Amino acid sequence: MHFSIPDTEDVREGSSTYTIYNIYVNGVFHCKARYKQLRQFHDELKKEYGAFALPEFPKKKLLALSAEEVEQRRMMLERYIQLVSQDHQIGTSDLFNAFLLTAQQESQKEEAEQDTLDVYLMNGHKITVSLMSTDQTEDVLEMVSQQIEIPDDYVYYFGLYLVKKEEDGDTSAANKNGVHRIVLRKAYWDSAFDEDLLEDKVTMNLLYVQANSDIERQWVLASKDQLSHLASLRKKNSKREFLRVARTLKFYGYMLFKPCFTDYLQQNSRVIVSAGQTELNFRIQVQDVIKEGSFKITRMRCWRITTIYPNSNGSSSSLSSSEKNSAQLELSFEYLMSRDNLQWVSIISDQAMLMSMCLQSMVDELIMKKKSKKFKKPQDRLKVGKNGGPFKPISRELSQGLDHSNHDVATSREQNNNKQPLMTEDQSAINKAVGSMRKLGKGLQQKEEETITENDAFEGIGDDDL
Repeated sequence: MHFSIPDTEDVREGSSTYTIYNIYVNGVFHCKARYKQLRQFHDELKKEYGAFALPEFPKKKLLALSAEEVEQRRMMLERYIQLVSQDHQIGTSDLFNAFLLTAQQESQKEEAEQDTLDVYLMNGHKITVSLMSTDQTEDVLEMVSQQIEIPDDYVYYFGLYLVKKEEDGDTSAANKNGVHRIVLRKAYWDSAFDEDLLEDKVTMNLLYVQANSDIERQWVLASKDQLSHLASLRKKNSKREFLRVARTLKFYGYMLFKPCFTDYLQQNSRVIVSAGQTELNFRIQVQDVIKEGSFKITRMRCWRITTIYPNSNGSSSSLSSSEKNSAQLELSFEYLMSRDNLQWVSIISDQAMLMSMCLQSMVDELIMKKKSKKFKKPQDRLKVGKNGGPFKPISRELSQGLDHSNHDVATSREQNNNKQPLMTEDQSAINKAVGSMRKLGKGLQQKEEETITENDAFEGIGDDDL
């Protein structure tokens, strides 16, 4: 995940004024926090992990900060939360999540209201759940799972996704009307986990309807003979055997992204990227030939997301609104092509955030398997109540004056209205991300310090691998 603090606000409370730091996750506003709240968070982390495990935290100053000092502190706080979040042990801890959830709830200060939400299966079947407006994404997932009787052991094998019909007509079976819908799909990458879900009738049916949907829209590739065999199994209602065959097909369980561009092989090559198993798959168009390549997650040393302003001179301050709206997101990863040969590969796509989230979740899954851990269960999850959490509120006056608009893109944490799923393909994501990413000039000639996500699953190549 990409954490950023792109801007600050000055808030007046009585006769005093203080600064609020706006925290974004994956380019989307998440919460507001004061310096002293972040300092308290740092102190809590020190108690848990020790001072040596943490990056330097900006020091407290007795006198009021100048505008330049506020900006310097903003950059230091941004760098701090980026480094902390990249530590797998800290970033996945209850303490870290408690801070994010508590700060988000405190930033909203909404009165909880009873509401309903529709969630769809991949065959279009609708599930309506009753919830509170302040419920979290994982609350919704657990409600849906309970309603369709998914066993607790398998709830977090699944996730909620926001989908919509694309202009070229490519759409999932769950979304025939061209509107946004929240759908339930499996949330793991290694198809070996299918074996667990085949033991339960409900979860097997969920795999079955997803496989049918992915084959129908050609996310999964099959020959005519394979399609004929699958049609025969479908007619016999042989779901288990259908899935056995489907799992042998190319790109089964992969996520397909919209066509975009890469600098691999040659600049501005048109590419179709798919994420699945432990790889990013590239299908690159070079003249009239399609060349395919596989980039293994374990050979990506790190990756980063940056923003490109095509017509800028390296500074974003003088850009017009139209120029800012034309900004593009770039995902770059450093790949171990061979021993002692690391090479950066870049993808320009408005789905760069989603790609980055997929990379991180694949890495997390690999680490989970290596440590022989299991998927969490609903009873394992930290739940922060209305007054829960170890962190103090910002202030009564600030909480009453917050703007709750423009929170329509989902993040990999919890979303502000808590009705959005974990990942989204919405085009508006790039516009929201622009203000919270590092700015790059034309040709990427002048780069500021960028946020690098280190890959904890990175493996070097030895002589035996060559």
